[in-house]
Amino acid sequence: QVQLVTSGGGLVQAGGSLRLSCATSRPTFSLYTMGWFRQAPRKEREFVAAINWSGGASSYADSAKGRFTISRDNAKRTVYLQMNSLKPEDTAVYYCAAGGDYSGSSFKPDYWGQGTQVTVSS
Repeated sequence: QVQLVTSGGGLVQAGGSLRLSCATSRPTFSLYTMGWFRQAPRKEREFVAAINWSGGASSYADSAKGRFTISRDNAKRTVYLQMNSLKPEDTAVYYCAAGGDYSGSSFKPDYWGQGTQVTVSS
């Protein structure tokens, strides 16, 4: 089991920024593909972004392209999601996830974090 601890959510006005973090104590963190998903009220969970083990490859949902940036620091065993130009439609619970093979937007995680609420007011 991989424990993922997510932080950084909160309330922000439209146009603002937030940075989400997801950390693990697992020494094998650098072996995992990492990703972010989100679930808005009354909607299914959806892919946001993913990054491969080295950080050399990443992919984004169309809704995140140009505004969100996923990155990782393997020495700190942490993955980040920098979210800029936030919109009310970005309001959701954001989940960190870890998995094996990097497959871009088709990323299928094996492990999930606890989720953090992001609320964007208009």
